[in-house]
Formats: sequence, structure tokens, C-alpha cells
Amino acid sequence: MTPIADRAAARLAWTRQVLDDASLTLQPASADASFRSYWRTAHGGQSWIVMDSPPQREDPRPWLAIGARLAAAGLHVPAVQAHDLQQGFLLIEDLGSRLYLAELNGANADRLYGDAMDALLAMQTRVPSDDLPPFDHAVLVSGLEVMPEWFLQRHLGHAPACGEWDVLEAAFGVIVRNALAQPRRFVHRDFHSRNLLVVDENNPGIIDFQGALHGPLTYDLASLLRDAYIAWPRERVEGWVESYRRRLLGAGVIDASVDAAHFLRWFDLTGLHRHVRVLGQFYRLWYRDGKPGYLRDVPQVYRYVIEVAGSYPELADFAALLERHVQGRDLTQVAA
Repeated sequence: MTPIADRAAARLAWTRQVLDDASLTLQPASADASFRSYWRTAHGGQSWIVMDSPPQREDPRPWLAIGARLAAAGLHVPAVQAHDLQQGFLLIEDLGSRLYLAELNGANADRLYGDAMDALLAMQTRVPSDDLPPFDHAVLVSGLEVMPEWFLQRHLGHAPACGEWDVLEAAFGVIVRNALAQPRRFVHRDFHSRNLLVVDENNPGIIDFQGALHGPLTYDLASLLRDAYIAWPRERVEGWVESYRRRLLGAGVIDASVDAAHFLRWFDLTGLHRHVRVLGQFYRLWYRDGKPGYLRDVPQVYRYVIEVAGSYPELADFAALLERHVQGRDLTQVAA
């Protein structure tokens, strides 16, 4: 048998043993950008998810540890029925398949985002994070550097000249200083419409939290409201941002010195950090890992980068640099 077939056989055997059902089968539920995969099965009138997290590639222990913190704070994460950490198999609650991405529309967005922002506030006020890895200067810079390597150089075939590196480094400095100036809280890191599910009780269901860090206050808010997979008019986004600022003010996380304009700059430039990183990461997933599924979302990410950078004078040269080398190219098409 191939290693893939061996893994599939071990996964099925473990699930049958844990649920004491030799007849059950597994069907693909979802996969993500990592080596982790998810499989759905039914037993005793209930649906379950098997998480396959190969320990040598994706250690499942951080997922368990962060999930326990979130559950203790009253957030809805998948409950764990059984696990085998040596093999990397976990049997967990099935939160269903109603991703925010498919459910959101103009009529329900206020309600669904309201639920998500309530959950985010709970994460930022109830979940301890001081002992988590820091979202510090080194992490911030390394995230930004993915873009020149994989977008400019690998995809566009352009090696920046010395003067262009100066522009990139100046822009990255603005973005990093903005992030470091914010209060530090629990950061999910991928708090967006593909990792939130509409559930009947304690909405939303939250997944993919294993990479949590201790970092900038607005990072998850930017992930949520400047989502790479769904876009809203700027006026509506800024209304949600202000509503969250008021939640933070009421919770004592910030004080009145952080006014609407101050908080919006935090949000904008933190979102810009995320999208500059993602602009490189989506191409890395294709060129290095052979995963093309994210390329269709690149145009939205690129629009965010240009629109936000172009609205701040100190980042205008950065936006112009990118526009000059993109020059109307179809960003969903990979280089030969």
C-alpha cells in the first residue's frame, strides 16, 4: 500500500475502534492549507468529524490546548470525544457545514457579524494569552517578506531594485509599528468566514484556532471584516469597526483616547499586514505546495492592499510600486 492508503486505512480502523462500529465509513468533510484533513462519519444517529493531523507534519496538541482555553471561556469550539496523539487522530463534534461564507448576505450580515464580534470580544477579554507565542516584530516582518519573494519575484518575475526595496522596507516599517503600538490580546489568526460556522446554539462555531498568538488587538477584527473571501462596502465595514471599538471601550480594553480615527488606522494597517502576507502566501501555496484553490481569491486580496495603502500618504509609493508591476495582469493565472 502507498503511504496515503496506509494512512487512510489506519484512520478508518481507529474510528471504527473508537466508535465500536466495524461498518462505518468516512467521507471527506474538508481540508485546509496545512497537512491536516477532516472526515465525516455517522454513528448512533449522530454525525462526527475525524481530524487527521499527522504528528510529524501538524502536531495536534496545540489544537487541543487552544480549544480547551476557548471552551473554558464559553466559546463554541468542537468538543473532543477521543484522541490518539501518537497517530494524530481526533474524534470531535461535528459543527455542521454552514460556513459563514455561504450564509452571509446583506440582510443577515449585521446579525452574523454581531455574533462573531461578541465571540471575538469574549476571546479578547476571557482567554488568557500572555503565555502564547508572541506576534512580535520578527513574526510581523517575516509575514510581510513572503510577498516580495512569492508575489513579486516568483509570480511576477520581478526582482526589486535597490530603490524599490527602500519603498518596501519603509512601508513594512509603517505597518509593523502600527501593529506593535496596539494593546496585546489573544489572536486567533484566521478569524474569518471559512473558519466560522452558523450553529443553533452559542453562534458561531469556531475552528482552525491552533495557531493562536499573543498579538495586536485589531488583527482578528481585520481578518473578519476585511475577509479575503467576501467583501463589503467600505462604509458598512467602518460601521462594524466602530461598533467593535465601542464594545472594547465598554469592556475597558481601550479608553477614550483611542477615538474612531485612531482605531480605524489600527484596523486598516493591521488588515494591510494580513493581506500583504496573504498575497505572497496564496502564491506560495501554489508554487511550493501545488494547491491552486486560493488563486481565485487573489484579486480581492490585491484590491484590499491597493485601496488601503493608497488611502494613506505614507504608503502611496508602496501601492504605486505594486500597481506598476501588476499592470492589469490576470492574477488568477499562474506563471508557466
